[in-house]
Amino acid sequence: MNDAQIEASQAVNDTVSDTVNDTVSDTDARGREPIDDPQRLSDVAVQQVSQGVALDWVGMEGIALPVELAGQRIEARVNAGVSLDAPEARGIHMSRLYLALDDLTEEALTLPRLDACLARFLDRHEGLSRSASLSLEGRLLLKRPALVSDLAGWKAYPFHLEVEQRGGQRSVVLRLEVGYSSTCPCSAALARQLIQQQFNRDFAAEPHPARDEVHRWLGQESGIVATPHSQRSQVIMALRLGLEVEDVPMVEVIDRVEQSLGTALQTAVKRPDEQAFALANGQNLMFCEDAARRVHGCLMTIPGIDGFEQKVIHAESLHAHDAVARSSWRW
Repeated sequence: MNDAQIEASQAVNDTVSDTVNDTVSDTDARGREPIDDPQRLSDVAVQQVSQGVALDWVGMEGIALPVELAGQRIEARVNAGVSLDAPEARGIHMSRLYLALDDLTEEALTLPRLDACLARFLDRHEGLSRSASLSLEGRLLLKRPALVSDLAGWKAYPFHLEVEQRGGQRSVVLRLEVGYSSTCPCSAALARQLIQQQFNRDFAAEPHPARDEVHRWLGQESGIVATPHSQRSQVIMALRLGLEVEDVPMVEVIDRVEQSLGTALQTAVKRPDEQAFALANGQNLMFCEDAARRVHGCLMTIPGIDGFEQKVIHAESLHAHDAVARSSWRW
């Protein structure tokens, strides 16, 4: 056995001994029969692997964890792991990852606190691992006001935050989904054409119809014979955050993207709100290409974003398939 193997084996044995002693203490605190000889608890994880292979990532997925983001408690699902760079070591210390995560529940979640958590992952796997990663996913709930009335309601924004430390360098990717409404410019133009044709038919005998007569005609279903098609749409973003960023900028990104599109999905509405929403759609006619360009330009102006890729999806009401556009910058 070479020096590196001896060092890794000793680290594993020391860890198991510490873990067992902690377990014995906990057992005594619960009033159960203590174990006289901790070494009687066998642990096959300390065994050496004769023909081992280094592993890129070992850890746990789907850990439930309450965290605080944007001033609210969120039930997040966490994936946590480290590389296993010592090929002769059979495994890592899973419980050390799990216990280190508990520090993330005590205060608001920031990137420096996530950095510190990853540093603990590596400190507790010294000699075994050189890289560590952590990802959280959940749904951010934001209360959104109606367009005109005094109503308000909650909207959920799915997110996925990935943080990695490798070779002393940190990388952070924030993934967000934002919904909006899109009205097809082509169908709007075709609808206007049909309305013009209907107007010509209805007023064929009146070359100069009176204003009141035209006004009445515009308010009838028989006059407005066609409407453009709209659909619920979605932008999916992956944002690489710079090293200077400390707070996770979810709310800022969501707000600015919704403002750039102009047709954010609504929650509680009255008829004046619905009318204002129809007006916003009519003033923001968008192909998927138009929406993608708006979002691209918006993301370029947000401080702290070092690169991104984004995709807009228009789940069309005309077709049985989606219209999609993508763009990226320094990705």
